[in-house]
Amino acid sequence: MEFTAKAIAEFLTGEVVGNPKIKVNNVAKIEDAKSGTLAFLANPKYNKYLYTTEASIVLINKDFVVENKVAATLIKVENAYESFAKLLELAEQSRPVKQGISSLAFIEESAKIGDGVYIAPFVYIGENCVIEDNVKLFPQVFIDDNVSIKKNTTLNSGVKVYHECIIGENCIIHAGAVIGSDGFGFAPDENNVYRKIPQLGNVVIEDNVEIGSNSTIDRATMGSSFIKKGAKLDNLIQLGHNVQIGENTVMAAQSGVAGSTRIGKNCQIAGQAGIAPHIQIADGVIIAPQSGVPNTIKEENSVVMGTPSFNIREFQRSFIVYKQLPDLYKRVKQLENELNKMKGSE
Repeated sequence: MEFTAKAIAEFLTGEVVGNPKIKVNNVAKIEDAKSGTLAFLANPKYNKYLYTTEASIVLINKDFVVENKVAATLIKVENAYESFAKLLELAEQSRPVKQGISSLAFIEESAKIGDGVYIAPFVYIGENCVIEDNVKLFPQVFIDDNVSIKKNTTLNSGVKVYHECIIGENCIIHAGAVIGSDGFGFAPDENNVYRKIPQLGNVVIEDNVEIGSNSTIDRATMGSSFIKKGAKLDNLIQLGHNVQIGENTVMAAQSGVAGSTRIGKNCQIAGQAGIAPHIQIADGVIIAPQSGVPNTIKEENSVVMGTPSFNIREFQRSFIVYKQLPDLYKRVKQLENELNKMKGSE
C-alpha cells in the first residue's frame, strides 16, 4: 500500500515540510533508506543522516532545528519515535487477517472454540481447553489439557502451553516459547539421589503481555507463576517456578529469574542479568546488563549494576579504582623494594 506525506501527516497530526504528494510504500532505517521509504529521526546520534538519507519522507520532532539542505520531505510531529510506532501499528493492522480452522489441526471434542479464530495446520488442542474469540494459533502450536486462552491472543509457530495454564487477552507469544514446563525442583534422599518434586501449579499470564521467542516460564510447585498485565519479555528468557513479574515490567534477552522471586511493577531488567531465588525486587528498579542480583532490593526506582550488584554510582566509582589496580600494584611493589633497601642499609 502507498501513502502520501499529506495522508501520513493527517494521521499523525503533523506538519509537512516539502512535497505533500510524495508517496511511500515501505519503512527503513534513516541511514539505509531508499527512495519510496519512510524513516524517522529521534536519536541525536543519527542527526547527520538526515542530510544524506535517500528516504522520501522522514519524521522529525517539532523542536528539531534543520541546519543544512534536506532532500527528503519532512513531517514534524511531537514525538518522532512514538509516531513511527503508530505507523508500524497501522501497517501491521493492514495485513490480511487469518481466520478459520484447518482440517489438519487436531482439536479434542471437549475443547471450546470461540468465533473468529485461526487454527493452523498441525495445531493440537487438548481436553477441556477454552480458546476464546479471535485467538490465532499458528502451525505446530501445542495446547495441553485444561488450558484457557483469552480473546485476541496470538501464539506463533511452535509455542507449547502445558496443562492448566491461563493466558490473558491481547497477548503475543513468539515462536518456540514454552509456558508451564516443570520448575527445577529436586530433593536429595539419604543416598544423595535427587528425587523429583512434582510441580502441581500452573502459569497465569495476564492481559497485554508479550513473550519473546524460545523463552521458558516454569509452572509453580504449588499455586501459580504470574506474569502480570503489560509485562514485556524479550527472547531467551528463563523464569523459574513461582516467579512473579510485575505489571509493565520489561526484561531483555538472556536474563533469568530463579524460583520464588517476586519482581515489582515498572522494572527494567537488562540483558543477561541473573536474579537469585526467594528475593524481592521493588517497583521501578533498573538492573543493568550482566548484573547478578543476590539479595532483595527494597529501594524503589533504584539502579543497580555489577556482580554482586549494588548502586550504580557506587559501582562506577569502584570500577575506576578497579581499572587502576595494575598501577597501584606496581606502586606498592616499588614501595616494598624501597623499604627493603632502607632496612638493608641500616
